[in-house]
Amino acid sequence: MNPIYKFFKRLSVTKKVMTISIALLMIGYIFCLPRQLFHVPYSTVVTDRNEELLGARIASDGQWRFPPRKTTPEKIKQCLITFEDKHFYHHWGVNPLSTGRALYQNLKNKRVVSGGSTLTMQTIRLARNKPRTIGEKVIEMIWATRLEFRTSKEEILSMYVSHAPFGGNVVGLDAAAWRYFGHSAEDLSWAESAMLAVLPNAPAMIHLSKGRKTLLSKRNRLLKQLFEEEIIDASTYELAISEPLPDEPHPLP
Repeated sequence: MNPIYKFFKRLSVTKKVMTISIALLMIGYIFCLPRQLFHVPYSTVVTDRNEELLGARIASDGQWRFPPRKTTPEKIKQCLITFEDKHFYHHWGVNPLSTGRALYQNLKNKRVVSGGSTLTMQTIRLARNKPRTIGEKVIEMIWATRLEFRTSKEEILSMYVSHAPFGGNVVGLDAAAWRYFGHSAEDLSWAESAMLAVLPNAPAMIHLSKGRKTLLSKRNRLLKQLFEEEIIDASTYELAISEPLPDEPHPLP
């Protein structure tokens, strides 16, 4: 007789039910995450051999959404992690302290009043595109831990920056860099990178006069934080905070 079957046969009914339930939960966890997270159309983009933009056509859903990136520029990476998720490289998709605090506040108020989401959880939220509820937050946490097992931190960052909202119909880092600054994401300054790092938090800020003041304030606070944490030096900080926000979006070729 198979030893596993023999062991299972000896268990009480309660323990059998518990064992089967745990096994089903484990199987469900393993297969809960779709192989492809994002099912969205992308803009048609034409570049030269040096990756300079020659032309682009808006995606079929009316969004400027360039094809997903494979890497994230270092400045954007530093700005995003500092602003959104300081412990990004040290957690497994969920930050227990910040998420626990947020869940407590949400349960207390019987609605979502606090996020506490890691960059991994935000990536899942972008992919699922569901209303923000407590139940949805739990699903985001489960999927986020599964995504951490399946992909690298760098891949998660690339997924996030490729699908984050940047105001109006501008989606993703590459489209935002070209629309707002007229050059590639690799050529973004520290001020430009900081602005794009804080913008997905409230994308409408880029278009509203009152919102732009808030956007400038948030950008400069992030730049100050980068300076205080010695990610940028004093001269870089002074130059960065003196840069104005972009005016009208640049036309794409």
